[in-house]
Amino acid sequence: MVLAVADAGGHIVRMFRPGRFAVLFALGFCPLALLPAANPAAAQELEQNWTHYVRIGGYGLRADNADSIVRDAGADRVFGIETDNDIPGRYDSFLDPEAKLRAIRAVAKKAHAAGNKAFVYIAGLECITADARRRPHSFFKDHADWVQRRITGEPAVFGGGSAFWIRKGDEDVWISPYAPEWRRRYMRIIRQIAGTGIDGIYVDIPYWMTHFEGWEDTWASFDNYTVAEFKARSGLDARKDVRLGDFRDPGFRRWVDFRIETLTGFMAEIDQNAKAVNRECMTIAEIYPGLGEEVVRVGADVYGMYRAVDAIAHEYHGSGPSMAASKSPLDWFEYMIGMYSFRAFAGPKATWMLSYSWDGQKDISATEAMKNLFVAEITAGANVWDARGHVMSGSNDPPTRKKVFAWIEQNEERLYHPRVPVQPAGVYFSPRTRNYFAREFLESYKGTLSLLLHSHREFQIVTPRTLREFGGAILFLPDVRCLDETELDALELLLASGRKLVVTGETGRYTGSGERRTENPLLRLLDIRDADAPQDSSRSGKAFVYRPDCPGRAYLRQLGQEFNEAGFAGSSKGRGFERLRSRFDAELTGAWGYRPAVEVEASPFVAAQIARVDGKIHVFLANFKGLAGGVNAEPFTEHNIRVRFPASAGSRVYALPFLGTVSELTTVKKTESGVSAVIPELGRGMVVWCE
Repeated sequence: MVLAVADAGGHIVRMFRPGRFAVLFALGFCPLALLPAANPAAAQELEQNWTHYVRIGGYGLRADNADSIVRDAGADRVFGIETDNDIPGRYDSFLDPEAKLRAIRAVAKKAHAAGNKAFVYIAGLECITADARRRPHSFFKDHADWVQRRITGEPAVFGGGSAFWIRKGDEDVWISPYAPEWRRRYMRIIRQIAGTGIDGIYVDIPYWMTHFEGWEDTWASFDNYTVAEFKARSGLDARKDVRLGDFRDPGFRRWVDFRIETLTGFMAEIDQNAKAVNRECMTIAEIYPGLGEEVVRVGADVYGMYRAVDAIAHEYHGSGPSMAASKSPLDWFEYMIGMYSFRAFAGPKATWMLSYSWDGQKDISATEAMKNLFVAEITAGANVWDARGHVMSGSNDPPTRKKVFAWIEQNEERLYHPRVPVQPAGVYFSPRTRNYFAREFLESYKGTLSLLLHSHREFQIVTPRTLREFGGAILFLPDVRCLDETELDALELLLASGRKLVVTGETGRYTGSGERRTENPLLRLLDIRDADAPQDSSRSGKAFVYRPDCPGRAYLRQLGQEFNEAGFAGSSKGRGFERLRSRFDAELTGAWGYRPAVEVEASPFVAAQIARVDGKIHVFLANFKGLAGGVNAEPFTEHNIRVRFPASAGSRVYALPFLGTVSELTTVKKTESGVSAVIPELGRGMVVWCE
């Protein structure tokens, strides 16, 4: 088997022929080392492909309906047609894919003739045998050794009722990615699909089996192939040398890393096989874990996986309700934080959202719930996917979808061209800290971002891949417990260049592999002698703020008590979270010396992202005031929002309301320091810019 390594544009840059296990399954490491790091500063230099402009609708593909799929998609302004025609996830077509390959070839040809793009759904590590009880052959009956297993040996085999997509009498299995014969056949199918001319291969949930009932704490898989590969890489026996669930155990942390590396490498190999046949064929992963501990449990880490694929479709809703109709303001802001994080992880690649709006909630209009979901996703710069209920196809209200999709199409360059930071405050996302200290880190991370969002300060989420290129004047390290030597070196360079660090919690206490240090090198670098006392310091070439108690964590907890009630009341005056936010913002712009390029005055229930698009400063606004899950899905109108642009931005201010048209604002005041504009009314959302 010949594999190809592709660059960020999908062009083959190296081909090689692997040996047996050692090279083939080292793909969890080798391809990723050859993939370029995402660099937001270079985003404007890269030509965006079709994945950045999709407005997705899902359709079931048969041998006889390619014409109607493409016709209906065009009429509904769908661009980016998802076709459900799973070959490797159904045992019959896994053995004989020819009929489905013909259907995929037909829909690709029809889509291209209509000026559209189409991609095909396939399963990752799951395979269903229909009516298996009545048949002499099934996946498990034929290949029991290929299946994932608990540490006690039970196989990952399920029947009807285990999930809504498994019918009575069917057999559902979850496969080890290290089963060699299965993997060879799977990659051959990938090449066959790419050869049909389809524009993309959409791989659904490539997970270790830990998400069905009763399997949540298994930390699978302990099949012979996986255990052997872990032994070859680490020297450890996963069945004996790992204390499952104990993050203090170095063996378990190595198991956590191995499981993540495996699935990222699996997706990289899919991408390489597809592009070896058709370099224009995009690889898209569907992932439902977002930022938290569930990432570590199922092993699918979107931060790492963005380097291995062309786009990720996030089946994401945060930790709150899955339906937009059931979300309240705090749920919406968590959703926004998740999407802003995904966009930071993606770099120049596209982010798709397979999230759900409405599923029969009695007191909520499907139309209003759909609009709220669309506004949030557009504001974050993510591509929208409308579906009926909690499946992947259809729509809860086709006329609303058509109207919104047409509006997106008319304004797609403003909405989806690269967003470049202007003068941000940075917030650091640490994948290793999330892996080993998920709850503690995410409380601080989300709380810090919430403080900036509710204060309408420009922010940039910084990651290990972008740390050295960060151009802001201040960087928050929210309880980033794990820092390796490369990160410490980058932080020292930032300090030497005059940047300010805001350090909270136990930042730097642990190594990149999760070992507790006897001495914290970051505190030593900052010359902090008392790790229990808050400190501020400004010296020549070095400045920091140290808060061991972490204001972000305290703020997030206060939000949980008050924010939704205040949002429905329409005012935050007198609330505890408002006092904490005001105190933080005063420190940020006062003692800490942050000077924003753009200022926004609005209630804390409005989300604002500030960025430069095509050289012009834009402000993307979404309004969540008054929303109450299951009660009200029409936001209260926000009045008299004030936006101040710097003098260098221009002299004329324009606004594009959600589902509206561009108009020039007349409520503009020009001074030597800049341009101030008042937005009389904000409904659901708006884009404002100066030129």
